[in-house]
Amino acid sequence: MVLVDSSIWIEALRREGRIEEKVGLECLLDEYEAMWCGPIKLEVLGGARQQERKRLRGYFDSIPYRSMRDPDWDFAVENYWRLRDAGHTLPFNDVLIGSLSLRWICRVYARDRHFEIMRDVLGVRLYRAGYGGKFDPDAGG
Repeated sequence: MVLVDSSIWIEALRREGRIEEKVGLECLLDEYEAMWCGPIKLEVLGGARQQERKRLRGYFDSIPYRSMRDPDWDFAVENYWRLRDAGHTLPFNDVLIGSLSLRWICRVYARDRHFEIMRDVLGVRLYRAGYGGKFDPDAGG
């Protein structure tokens, strides 16, 4: 499974969004490999325009959702400290998403360079779409 960050959802939903992200996300959805979680729900649905909310909520109801547990928060705090100790102050929500991907042993599909920092410091595995956006279960870090 691949945890799809809000940066990809937002880019893919934009009319003028980058085709690479649109095709990559579409392939993950076609292969039933895309999933989401509470922090992504807040970022995407919380920022949705009123006329888009119902459509987006219905759309997100059709893909796997993973719930957080209390120990996940503690793990995210520890990872935040590791990042800070390494000289990186990243947004809390991104650290939480990166930490969840480590707990759930999945990759993250994101445009945000914060995840590249987490890859280098924490070992977060990133998803990169294959040729033509094709889902490649063996690709990625």
